[in-house]
Amino acid sequence: MNQETVIVLDFGGQYNQLIARRVRECNVYCEVHPYDMSIEKLKEIGPKGIIITGGPNSVYGESSPVCEKELFELGIPVLGICYGSQLMAYLLGGTVTAAPVSEYGHTEVSIDKSESVIFENVSEKTRCWMSHTDYIERAPEHFTVTAHTPVCPVAGMECAEKKLYAVQFHPEVVHTAEGMKILSNFVYKVCGCKGDWKMDSFVEASISQLREKVGDGKVLCALSGGVDSSVAAVLLSKAVGKQLTCVFVDHGLLRKNEGDEVEAVFGPEGHYDLNFIRVNAQERFYERLKGVTEPEKKRKIIGEEFIRVFEEEAKKIGAVDYLVQGTIYPDVVESGLGKSATIKSHHNVGGLPDYVDFKEIIEPLRLLFKDEVRKAGLELGIPDHLVFRQPFPGPGLGIRIIGEVTAEKVRIVQDADFIYRDEIAKAGLNKGLGQYFAALTNMRSVGVMGDERTYDYAVALRAVNTTDFMTADCAEIPFEVLQRVMNRIINEVKGVNRVVYDLTSKPPGTIEFE
Repeated sequence: MNQETVIVLDFGGQYNQLIARRVRECNVYCEVHPYDMSIEKLKEIGPKGIIITGGPNSVYGESSPVCEKELFELGIPVLGICYGSQLMAYLLGGTVTAAPVSEYGHTEVSIDKSESVIFENVSEKTRCWMSHTDYIERAPEHFTVTAHTPVCPVAGMECAEKKLYAVQFHPEVVHTAEGMKILSNFVYKVCGCKGDWKMDSFVEASISQLREKVGDGKVLCALSGGVDSSVAAVLLSKAVGKQLTCVFVDHGLLRKNEGDEVEAVFGPEGHYDLNFIRVNAQERFYERLKGVTEPEKKRKIIGEEFIRVFEEEAKKIGAVDYLVQGTIYPDVVESGLGKSATIKSHHNVGGLPDYVDFKEIIEPLRLLFKDEVRKAGLELGIPDHLVFRQPFPGPGLGIRIIGEVTAEKVRIVQDADFIYRDEIAKAGLNKGLGQYFAALTNMRSVGVMGDERTYDYAVALRAVNTTDFMTADCAEIPFEVLQRVMNRIINEVKGVNRVVYDLTSKPPGTIEFE
């Protein structure tokens, strides 16, 4: 590898990706690999440092995952976190046992060795996030205890001579107040990294590599208008220009004006030198969805029909050498770690056809996390409204309409959602929310408008705060903002006489409605 690299060895910890993200926030490139990565492979990569993650097991369990002891004798700096700290102690002759008192959540940690390089500029008493039932009872020989808590005698330890460091807490989570200082100290002061992982250099290097790889070949990209496929398309367009064809399938289930916005950026009047094909297949999708109310069936119909449309367009283009996918690093990590992991499909909408004649799949973003993809998009000059586009499901509004999907219902939810997003932006709330949108319920109720009885639909507004989209809490939108949204929707959107706000967290609910 050309750039300096830190390797994260994953032992099943829930924060494995987060550790890598934090290292990259230090402008140092970082990859996640399974815990049983061979010593030979590690030597081949030649990392500047290694971080061992947490995990759910006890290091002394018969079937618990372990690494080779030789890992600590390579001369490469190692930082063990939680399970990783216990594993380091266990393999090097320390004692790890069940803790008399488990520690979960915020814990005050006392730093015993302020001159320790990884605790440089860290407070003598610092708030950290703990999550462990075992603990290091005795550190290995030649190790110095650097931190403790009232119930954890070894909350930190090190053998500075061999550049081996360990912490029982999780410096990677935001709940650890000075966690980034600790990780930064390890990356810069222990590993000696310079911090050369920057988005402008990534973009420049990617364009050069793609140009060399493709040569005079033809490239096909399924463009959804989402940030991943958009950034992948622009990278390829910068590299190979007219050799790239982007197929954008407008299935009639996009947000208001979204199809036109995508075309304005990538189409003939846009700024990118590529072949752009927009397929307006709205009626075709509505026909397939007629009478269908079951959510999973709707999803499958939309995904399958997308593939059929894409196949038809691919045939018209002719022989294609390369197929572009917007796979990003979390997809790679989720599908590639662990002995029993199943490779998942990373296609934009429900999968792409297998028969298209191409030499290879190109995944230009496979090294990037979502926030890094957005940075790359800005670096490439993609408009903010596409780079920071709200998360949007592949089936689109098809799963934000409860029950049967019709053109009329699509119009209602598009207009209501547009108003909601407009008012959220005017209130300055759009950058702080995890996800927000309007959905159309299948409930109709009696109302009074202009002294006349109405019997119309109820629109549900949804807004959540989330960091990982696995769990989410309802966002507290100011009541006056919700009032403005309600007034505008009822007055401007025909067919709606009631607006409700969904307070449900995930779990027990989901973020989307279907």
